[in-house]
Amino acid sequence: MSQKDIYVVLGATGQTGGAVANTLIEHGASVRVVVRNASKGEIWAQRGAEVAVADVTDVGAMTQAFSGAKGAYLLNPPDYQADDMFAVADNVGAALQEAVQNAGLSKLVVLSSVGAHLPEGTGNIRTTWIFEQRFRQIDLPIAFVRCAYFMENWASVASVAASEGVMPSFLSPLDRAIPMVAAADIGRVCAESLLETWSGIRTLELQGPQSYSPNDVAAAFAQALGRPVQAVEVPESDWAQLLAQFGNSPGAIVGWSEMLRGFNTGHIVFEDEGTTHLKGRVTIEDAIASFVPHS
Repeated sequence: MSQKDIYVVLGATGQTGGAVANTLIEHGASVRVVVRNASKGEIWAQRGAEVAVADVTDVGAMTQAFSGAKGAYLLNPPDYQADDMFAVADNVGAALQEAVQNAGLSKLVVLSSVGAHLPEGTGNIRTTWIFEQRFRQIDLPIAFVRCAYFMENWASVASVAASEGVMPSFLSPLDRAIPMVAAADIGRVCAESLLETWSGIRTLELQGPQSYSPNDVAAAFAQALGRPVQAVEVPESDWAQLLAQFGNSPGAIVGWSEMLRGFNTGHIVFEDEGTTHLKGRVTIEDAIASFVPHS
């Protein structure tokens, strides 16, 4: 491929970015990953990818990282330790917006979320609304991939399900199914979209093969562990204490709580109108089996 056929991938050390880079490489595309620490790029260099070391808020470094590339996969790396993660998201979006325009990229795929069309009442998801508003100002072919609730969110309770036979759930009611999707499907769809040619703005709303309830997730844990697992609702009064244990700042805890409340009330849903609906391949059973503890 020529230099202009290189695709830049942010977040390659994370779940979705890593899946994007892997899918592009599997399709024979040339990849340039952007990392903050050169050592994190070594595994990608071994696979033949170029490695650019840059901070996403450094316009000059990001312009250089984007230069000569045909397109890029962008995401907002959420900062759950920040006092104001929304201000951080806007700063990242502003820097990337300027760098994209400086470098003359010809197309973008931007990771977004279910509910990103809603300006309020979505908690942490509002960071993706901020990102979308930023990039909608750019006159480029852009695909926003709005993802359902991540199946990987359940990994945090895998050890409890394995040791105690219960699966704590922030989502309720326990029998209500909502769209969920696996990171592998997100990465694959984003990479395949990046390889396509289109004009204007596309909004792709992505979920798994079907919707799942917390009870369905518990059944998937039971299947993977070979023992009964029961879903148990976490009272909202306990949310803040539990979320703090994951290292979230007070502001992020408020954001997480508002987001979970938005899912539970049915406020956070896909936009539906004017969007393209896609379904992934990974089932909740496959996802849970991939991260349950193995003896």
